[in-house]
Amino acid sequence: MIITETLELLEWRRLCQHLATFAATKLGAIAAKQLKLPATKQESQQLLAQTKEIYYLEQEIDSGWNFKGIEDIGDSLERANIGGMLTAEELLNLATTLAGVRRLRRVIDAKAEEMPTLEKLIADLRTYPEIEQEIHRCIDDRAEVSDRANPQLAEIRSEIKQLRQRIYKTLQNIMQRNSTAIQEAVITQRGDRFVLSVKAAQKETIKGIVHDVSSTGSTFYIEPGAVVELGNQLRQKERQEKREEEAVLRALTDKVAEVIEDLETVLAVATVLDLATARARYSLWLEANPPRFIDFDKEETITLRRLRHPLLIWQHRHEEGAEVVPIDVLVQPQTKVVAITGPNTGGKTVTLKTLGLAALMAKAGIFVPAKEPVELPWFESVLADIGDEQSLQQSLSTFSGHIRRISRIIEALSPHNEEITAHNSLVLLDEIGAGTDPAEGSALAIALLKYLAEHSLLTVATTHYGELKALKYQDERFENASVEFDDSTLQPTYRLLWGIPGRSNALTIAKRLGLKSEIIEEARNQSGIDAAEDVNQVIAALEAQRREQEAKAQEAGKLLEQTERFYGEVSTKAAELQEREKALKISQEQAVQQAIAEAKAEVAKVIRRLQQGEPTAQKAQQASEQLNKISQKELAKTQPAKPDKPAYKPQVGEKIKISSLGQTGEVLSIDEAESEATIRFGIMKMTVSLREIESLDGQKVDVPAKAKTPKASTPAKSKVTPPPVTVRTSKNTLDIRGSRVANAEVDLENAIASATESGVVWIIHGKGTGRLRQGVQEFLQRHPQVSKFELAPQKEGGSGVTIAYLK
Repeated sequence: MIITETLELLEWRRLCQHLATFAATKLGAIAAKQLKLPATKQESQQLLAQTKEIYYLEQEIDSGWNFKGIEDIGDSLERANIGGMLTAEELLNLATTLAGVRRLRRVIDAKAEEMPTLEKLIADLRTYPEIEQEIHRCIDDRAEVSDRANPQLAEIRSEIKQLRQRIYKTLQNIMQRNSTAIQEAVITQRGDRFVLSVKAAQKETIKGIVHDVSSTGSTFYIEPGAVVELGNQLRQKERQEKREEEAVLRALTDKVAEVIEDLETVLAVATVLDLATARARYSLWLEANPPRFIDFDKEETITLRRLRHPLLIWQHRHEEGAEVVPIDVLVQPQTKVVAITGPNTGGKTVTLKTLGLAALMAKAGIFVPAKEPVELPWFESVLADIGDEQSLQQSLSTFSGHIRRISRIIEALSPHNEEITAHNSLVLLDEIGAGTDPAEGSALAIALLKYLAEHSLLTVATTHYGELKALKYQDERFENASVEFDDSTLQPTYRLLWGIPGRSNALTIAKRLGLKSEIIEEARNQSGIDAAEDVNQVIAALEAQRREQEAKAQEAGKLLEQTERFYGEVSTKAAELQEREKALKISQEQAVQQAIAEAKAEVAKVIRRLQQGEPTAQKAQQASEQLNKISQKELAKTQPAKPDKPAYKPQVGEKIKISSLGQTGEVLSIDEAESEATIRFGIMKMTVSLREIESLDGQKVDVPAKAKTPKASTPAKSKVTPPPVTVRTSKNTLDIRGSRVANAEVDLENAIASATESGVVWIIHGKGTGRLRQGVQEFLQRHPQVSKFELAPQKEGGSGVTIAYLK
């Protein structure tokens, strides 16, 4: 049948074998290998729903979804149904299977709202915990009938134990009395009888029954007469034990046979759940997405972006195959036939197989390895002609093989065929019309594709015939596609291009491979070659333009993604700020209302005290003072609250930043009284105002205002506040110790001129008699560029150094 033949051509069974590796039980693996395709769209949708529910369930941590204990008990149930007796091991497997399915049902019941399809599947399931308990009572973990199964059985086993002890004791006594006759001092068994190994020369020493002789004849295995009767009694008890064990197994088997139909349902449900789990795990492994079945006749587009061949994914990951190149399949609803052209080994056949497997996977309830959204029709049948002995590497098809298979496809699409509804099939044709005269083959291919446009939902065909490329411009039901070819490397890229027909690369490839130029030119001079070359140039230009548009589209997509992300972040922060502002306003309004109420109460108390006594000017004055205090106190309460974040305060050893200098340093010490800090920059130290310090994340220091105290003496004559930051460097430091005042003025003038950028000059004049310091300060006092000068801090030189601040 053509459908079965198509499955073989698409290597569907190989995909099923891959699926089976994801099954948890033997039942699921068998079902996966023999996977049957649904006959209706509703069945496919139900299978997809099962796959989705388990797919999302397994994303949870510790979901409890596992198939531990579930065994293949199908043969056991069948034998119980026809009156056979189950073994202890089979009954134990039945009990663990019931427990395993019950555990799966509990997981589904706990998430019934999220798993409606699976909940419906297990709605009428009965797992018979009473049978499970009875099996565990009668059979232990070693798959043996336990003593508690039957009182008579326990008594018989006790007697057997006693008999064995008597036999062992008797045989040990015999060995001790006849040690010289014993070949080996061990008690062994021959045919369920306890015997001693006796030397052949002394076999008459121990009277009894000879059960065996060694291969050399040197050892006789004798059951002494003293234990023969005990051995007979032991055999009788063992037969009784066997009968009691069989009675227990028979009773348990009868219980199983009474509910055989329900147990078969349990087994079937377990198989369905495991198969659905295998589909979900395989889909996750493929990084696939759930498909949606569209109505192709209602103007919906087939959308399969970045579609990958599942078998090539397996080959890449498990067999170190090449990286899988995804393809885009976008078919408009008016399109009925797609003609794919391009060079050999360019990926045309792989494209056909990828599309065919995607349709079958969606139909079977498996996710499709493509980017969301995955949208395609539900094809009632997939019919393919991909040549005789077709593989992913080489085509061995012949014209006769093509025609025979195409004839079977046409027959399957005929209205009289009751198995397949016409106009609802996917037809895949590889190298249509090939293998015969090009003119006749091209005409035959055109006729076939026009016929299939009328009788199938979608036909995808690969071809080398140029005439098929023109059908798109004659009939809107036709569309062109091609596999891309890189002229620079002479290698196919395996990418699928839509709307652009493939171009002939024969002459280009031949020239690059070294064929003589005169042969190439002779070929070009043949009739029609030049026109074909013109068409090829147009196609090449279209391909280049398409690549450029794709690159720009990718860049635009990245920008759009970044914009959306930034917009989301900004929107979130804006919403948070609005909420905080709203909460702050409400808090402030409440604080104001409370302050007003408290102030009114305080004012009322003052007024009552005034009214109670004789009003005097002194009391009025006191009342006014009290009202002023109330006003100040309540106004302080209603001041806007500062940000929730506590005021920043630098700490010794902390890394900080000086904003005016753009430098980072380390805090060595802090003088809170003077609101200053000593900072180290590499090998330099400096004293800065706390107002100039900020944390590495931009927080400013909140320095409280303090009353100014006049200094005893200061050489400053200007009220201009000097820059708080005084960084001392070699460029802004002038050492004039030992100079005369007249000579020092020239150096001072030069130092001030070169220090306009830093805004400060450190003048080292020394202490000495003080005349040089006095002369320097007089010069600075009258200099137009100096705004202020003062002696340096004690630790920076004190009276021996003057700091001049420039305007």
